[in-house]
Amino acid sequence: MEILELINSGSTLLKNKKIYSHKLDSEILLSRVLNKSREELLINLKQKIKPREISNFLKLIDRRSSKEPIAYILEEKEFWSKSFLVSKNTLVPRPETELMVEKIVKIFKKKDIFILDIGTGTGCILLSILSELENSKGTGIDISSKAIQIARANSRKHKLTERTKFCKRSLDDIYHNKFDLIVSNPPYIKRKDIKNLNEDIKKFEPKLALDGGNDGLDVIKKVIYKSRNILKIKGMLALEIGNEQFKKVSKILRSNGYKTRYLVKDYRENIRCILSTLEK
Repeated sequence: MEILELINSGSTLLKNKKIYSHKLDSEILLSRVLNKSREELLINLKQKIKPREISNFLKLIDRRSSKEPIAYILEEKEFWSKSFLVSKNTLVPRPETELMVEKIVKIFKKKDIFILDIGTGTGCILLSILSELENSKGTGIDISSKAIQIARANSRKHKLTERTKFCKRSLDDIYHNKFDLIVSNPPYIKRKDIKNLNEDIKKFEPKLALDGGNDGLDVIKKVIYKSRNILKIKGMLALEIGNEQFKKVSKILRSNGYKTRYLVKDYRENIRCILSTLEK
């Protein structure tokens, strides 16, 4: 069988399972099996494929057919133009989170700051920020020890171990340090809405990182409240939030002494990040 036939075969299998990115996914999975870039594949469509490679490819197609995210199959995801290791113990990094990173980098570009990343997961937010702020340092915390292992591996991969520390820790256990910036992409989905998520999310991504409680605001409230004690005066809190949570979250921030400084919208013009400073 040739590359083109195999791509088309994989694409058809995925299309039958209603996976909209069937052609791209088939190309990406074959790229992984053959250890070639997609570009190399597409200029060598007549190349013959060995039976063992066909078998390996079809195993990956079968996993994708069950709606398993490509990132978990490949065990990596691009974020901020870098490749990050991921596992089923971490959320898959999302493009809209890059918009929060972009805003933070613009605000602090010339500064030397100390950052706390709450619920760090893969560490992609903290590591992406530090890759741009060369004199800054940061700590990432998560209550999942397996997520922390992935974050540490990403720190090594991107050569940022000198400026980062990743700890299995609850926010309640952080009280000795004061931070210039606290950033968090907390769970913000209402518990009752998890069942309505796409299958690739609800079946495969960690519930711990999705479940925001009955109103979707449980963890957000805790981050806002606890951050008051560990954020420097005029320090900034950057929170990623869900669609239509802006008004409620703004009210909680105001009542806790924060002043909203910047809003970040996603590609559909929804407010998805609030950056506030602690005023009192």
